[in-house]
Amino acid sequence: VQLQASGGGLVQAGGSLRLSCVASRRIYSSNVMGWFRQAPGKEREFVAAIRWGSGMTYYEDSVKGRSIISRDGAKNTVYMQMNSLKPEDTAVYYCAMARSYSRAVREYDYWGQGTQVTVSS
Repeated sequence: VQLQASGGGLVQAGGSLRLSCVASRRIYSSNVMGWFRQAPGKEREFVAAIRWGSGMTYYEDSVKGRSIISRDGAKNTVYMQMNSLKPEDTAVYYCAMARSYSRAVREYDYWGQGTQVTVSS
């Protein structure tokens, strides 16, 4: 499976971005799609995830209330709308696919190439 992430960019604090991630094949109802991020010098960390079948969503505390993860089954695409962006949100954002829900990087089998999000103060 290939995942193609896009939508990153440079935005001022308080601004918004919508990230997209397209999968090269149908995403199964048992799959979980996640977004992770990695800032320079830091470990890759969980941001949000969605169960493809049920649509149940999960968020890391620092983005809860500011971000919305959603899916479009017809387009094999997962989105993450990020609002009220802060400088500390600056990172490379990766989408990933897992067979079941987890917040652990090691549980995700497929990864996109990453898209840079830079938030200026």
